[in-house]
Amino acid sequence: MTQVTVVGIGRMGAPICACLVRAGHQVTASDADPARQAAARAAGAAWEPSAAVAAARCEVLVTVLPGPAEVSAVMGPAVVAALPPGATWIDMTSTSPQAAAEVRGRLAGRPLEAFEAPIGGSPRDAAAAGLRLFVGGDAELIARHRPLLEAVADPAKIVHTGGPGTGYALKLLVNALWFGQAVATAEALLLGRRAGVDLALMREVLADSAAGSAFVRHDLDALFAGDYLESFGLDHICEQLSLVASMADAHGTPHEVADSVRRLYARALDRYGPADGELLAVKLLEERAGLRLRP
Repeated sequence: MTQVTVVGIGRMGAPICACLVRAGHQVTASDADPARQAAARAAGAAWEPSAAVAAARCEVLVTVLPGPAEVSAVMGPAVVAALPPGATWIDMTSTSPQAAAEVRGRLAGRPLEAFEAPIGGSPRDAAAAGLRLFVGGDAELIARHRPLLEAVADPAKIVHTGGPGTGYALKLLVNALWFGQAVATAEALLLGRRAGVDLALMREVLADSAAGSAFVRHDLDALFAGDYLESFGLDHICEQLSLVASMADAHGTPHEVADSVRRLYARALDRYGPADGELLAVKLLEERAGLRLRP
């Protein structure tokens, strides 16, 4: 049994808490929003409104937060000072390597350890302990905490990506490519439908062609049913796509396609506000075409 504090009890944090409790760990939950207490209690975790107080009780601190600003706010001087000597911070947030490195630097000079494990998957995957983890950091440290990681993730999907920052980078790239595939596929389907091709036939052919992708094979059914995947907010999607552009600028690599995807999602954010929906940019394309992608 490990004393674990989880900070961030949202869509993913609450089921992660429940998985850790089921695995036999003693879990304390904390969130800036006091309304999240009910979700923490339902998951079987103790509740502590102060992240610093909760951090003082733990061997492992897990943060599951919306983005870099929230990580920076939580991992401030009070929480860092409260962590007991020998504690490990595991950050499961999708953020940029640069922002994370700045926060990780606050641990310098204290006997603390840290690694990143940003998550891939849905709240349903989290509830079933079937998440994918992009784990960056020291291999020995990660191996020591692997049983805890396996409490929330499919063991076959826990990938050690390399040193600090590589997990964050790979998770952002996976997201950027998925969003790009979603809008590119939607554009193709809208054009094909206008040209008189049956949608169901297009899905079948695309899935088994050189243009096939996980989006075509696994996510088009949701779109065809009118589900825009309300598991992530447009504002956070735009933030992540901006982080990809900033990362590319920092490394001197081109990002024209990523910028096009980012601009389209930014227009969707202007249209719908910070609503939940990973495919709301596709909805925007449908509106502009005057056509719904429904078989």
